[in-house]
Amino acid sequence: MLRRICLALVILALHPPLHAQGNDNSLSNAEIEQLRDSAYVPRDRVMVFIKFLDERAGAVHDLFAHPRRPGREQDTHDLLEQFTSIANELEDNLDDYATRHSDIRKSLPKLVEATDRWASNIKSPPDNAAYNVSRKLALEAIRDLRDDATELIASQKAWFAAHPPAKENKSGPIDIPR
Repeated sequence: MLRRICLALVILALHPPLHAQGNDNSLSNAEIEQLRDSAYVPRDRVMVFIKFLDERAGAVHDLFAHPRRPGREQDTHDLLEQFTSIANELEDNLDDYATRHSDIRKSLPKLVEATDRWASNIKSPPDNAAYNVSRKLALEAIRDLRDDATELIASQKAWFAAHPPAKENKSGPIDIPR
């Protein structure tokens, strides 16, 4: 019995992780830390996602703005895959913020504006079989983000008109005499 348990533990230790357990290399450790730091303020978290997506879309554009270098097509494919993964994560966050009525009204117009910039950068490289599918998926993710953000602007406007947020006390803490 002890041998079977040891054998099972060895097999589990040597077994490769399942796809869902695999390491997603879309974000660096520093970027993951930035997302964790912004997790408590939804509008800040949206802005962090916008920054990451700006970086990926800008990197795709830069690959073709400079003289060609070896591996450019694979780098483009990888950046587009990262972009799509981050965009899908942002979309999941937006869905969560919508159901919880988190106040992200200030960041949504910036998100809508950014989608035009991203689409332009991602459309700029010439057609290539190495990354055309990844580009199509990235453009669909951008379109979904734009649609979700546009809908969310209207729904947040209506929600917060009906349920105004409480005013913050800007004078500081109130001392109560004892």
